[in-house]
Amino acid sequence: MATQIVQAPLLPQLPVGQEVIFAVSNNTIVATQLNVKFVADVYISTNTTLISTSATPTATFKTTPNNAGVGIFDFSRVVENYVSADNMAFVGSSYKGTETTNNTPHPLHLIDKYSRNSNTLRYLTIEFKTQYTDTNGDIVLDNTPIVTTDFELLNGYLKYTDELTIDGNEFGFSLGIFNLSDSNGRFLTNAPTTQYANLEDYGTLAFLAPNNNVSFIRLKYFNSGGVQLGTEDIYKLVQNGATNPNQGTYSSSRLLYFGCFPGNLQNWSSTFQALVTGGTIQGGSIEVQAFAESFPTSLAQSKKYTIKVNCPDTKGFESIRLCWLNQWGVWDYYTFNKKSVRSITTKGSTYQQQAGTWNRAAYRIDSYKGGKKTFRVNATEKITMNTDFVSESENVMFEELTNSPEVYILKGYQDDIPSSALNQYVIPVRLTTSSFTKKTIANDKLIQYSFEVEKSKTLRTQSV
Repeated sequence: MATQIVQAPLLPQLPVGQEVIFAVSNNTIVATQLNVKFVADVYISTNTTLISTSATPTATFKTTPNNAGVGIFDFSRVVENYVSADNMAFVGSSYKGTETTNNTPHPLHLIDKYSRNSNTLRYLTIEFKTQYTDTNGDIVLDNTPIVTTDFELLNGYLKYTDELTIDGNEFGFSLGIFNLSDSNGRFLTNAPTTQYANLEDYGTLAFLAPNNNVSFIRLKYFNSGGVQLGTEDIYKLVQNGATNPNQGTYSSSRLLYFGCFPGNLQNWSSTFQALVTGGTIQGGSIEVQAFAESFPTSLAQSKKYTIKVNCPDTKGFESIRLCWLNQWGVWDYYTFNKKSVRSITTKGSTYQQQAGTWNRAAYRIDSYKGGKKTFRVNATEKITMNTDFVSESENVMFEELTNSPEVYILKGYQDDIPSSALNQYVIPVRLTTSSFTKKTIANDKLIQYSFEVEKSKTLRTQSV
């Protein structure tokens, strides 16, 4: 009898932060042979996996049958090591018209239009076999292995409140709402559909792109009175004046990023730049929606997302924009535009210095020498930030900020020096706020939050 898969993930898209359970059986071999083991050859790839006899698996695992004669595998701890956050733009995207290459890398958050993913999504395929020992003591593999379908691994996780679907032995979480296909489709974020940003702020929205459903993203610009100022359709097949290939078999094309915040648009859009120069977009908004090309009218493939452009601050508060890895393995953003406090903590290494000069023909009195001295000073900066009054719809976003393993300060649009390394834009920080109390209008009336971050890099000063 051939090896059979009796349990597998119900759905083909898998956030790696969930159980990835497979169960296999081979009743005949388990009942009649000795030292039976089930073997799983795991293939993780950036291309649709084609298993052949010459293919080399990423890893191989074995397990013995349980009391029911079934081998059960949980690959969650394995697969989560093969996806990670995208911090840099994919080769072929652009920043201020300069193409992203290995020699001209660009931070993902600053992209002009689109970027494919590099690390967020991978393909998973598993080949199961049954192994046993024959009467001669030789190890035998059955000649009828079974291969799973291709699964998509996403660098996301599930919360205990996320509702699972179950069908017989199989269960899973549906990412269907994120596979843009109608006007209810969602970008990969739990943030509210209305967000706020300053005129210089950068940011991206990410979306799953199965079957090339999305042809273009439409941007509409409105002034503070809600009057439409202009519209632009950004086709994802066109990048830098050339064709950006939609390679459906590659994982890089299955999840895309789109730079739609004011800083990104200032990079390349003459239409948006004219609104900035004319002072008409300040206090207005940017409407973002994905569409499929269709005739006579295009079909909406996502909800409308609105980015409110903040008016210039008149109170002198410094704006600080954070970006962090959200539940779905891509980026969320928030600009803190109320009171912020910066504090610097120093820690120095000291030594006892002798007074005077001893290594000359005669001793000389030097008044600046002697006593306890600092050899080096290392400085760490902390920033405490406050939100404006917010709504309950932003609670989930701030909860994910508290739980996120990657948090950065993101600087805004600015003029770059020639051949700039762009190292000034993304500053790694560590969120030192360790607890989050969810507020509601019923309990708290007005909702406002405070967060503290610590810059990850220590400032090393001169040594003496």
